[in-house]
Amino acid sequence: MPSPKIVLTGAAGLVGQNLVPRLKARGYDRIVAIDKHPANTATLRRLHPDITVIAADLATSNDWQSAVADADVAIIAHAQIGGLDPAAFAANTVAATRRLVEALRPRAPTVVHISSSVVNSAADDLYTQSKEEQEQLMLASGLPVVVLRPTLMFGWFDRKHLGWLARFMQRTPVFPIPGRGRYLRQPLYVGDVCDIIMACIERRPQQQAYNITGLERIDYIDLIRAIKAVTHARAALVPIPYGLFWLLLYGYGRVRDDPPFTTQQLEALATPDIFEVIDWPGIFGVRPTPFRAALEQTFNDPVYSKIVLEF
Repeated sequence: MPSPKIVLTGAAGLVGQNLVPRLKARGYDRIVAIDKHPANTATLRRLHPDITVIAADLATSNDWQSAVADADVAIIAHAQIGGLDPAAFAANTVAATRRLVEALRPRAPTVVHISSSVVNSAADDLYTQSKEEQEQLMLASGLPVVVLRPTLMFGWFDRKHLGWLARFMQRTPVFPIPGRGRYLRQPLYVGDVCDIIMACIERRPQQQAYNITGLERIDYIDLIRAIKAVTHARAALVPIPYGLFWLLLYGYGRVRDDPPFTTQQLEALATPDIFEVIDWPGIFGVRPTPFRAALEQTFNDPVYSKIVLEF
């Protein structure tokens, strides 16, 4: 049987950059990768000259529809992750998805939609609102779709979350911690998510949503300590009162259009969410990577850990 044609959106982001080499290693050789970020798309093209890479804005451009029209599988991984502009979330998460659905509808390929655990969160910010709307669009699309709702992901090419924290920690003598740092997290290794996505391609579940949660619970402060140990960073971890931390982020956000960490993300960090843990290793036949081993792979891989994406 020929390899299915796989279309991947948001391909130059965290999930996409991690998924492409794993798809290729599994034998998938008909991959169309779409992303609008010029520099990160160029990085993806340089790393994988053997796949089709399209630099396009799903929300506004019209030079990508023919490439997805005959897809067998569509993996939806595009979204606005951070920032303070509501219009960016409306365009890059919602409008882009609405146009993509219209392009996919005639062929009706199997769709794997990467949603987020925030749709089950008590947090209420621009990212949460846009991801909720995006997921509803996909479920109402009439396409054969499976929804994955991962918690906070980390891995190679992580420019926004643990990767940014690690790089900041390595270049500053002082690393600030909001409050006491006792905010429970359930981090999820993106390599495991990629294995789940490939299981969905092979098993083709439909009209189901799965909460994909990190199996190991850890407080934010202990997460930072683990990153410090793995990266051998020398920064001193210094607690800062939550209110002062919030004001500092607010001031930073006033002078930078796309700050890597915002007051809304701080508020989400402090929201006491505990996400459902299902038996995703058994459901998808995936062996989970232990947290410490995943950190080692993330920050000490001889090739991919050295590549830093742009914001």
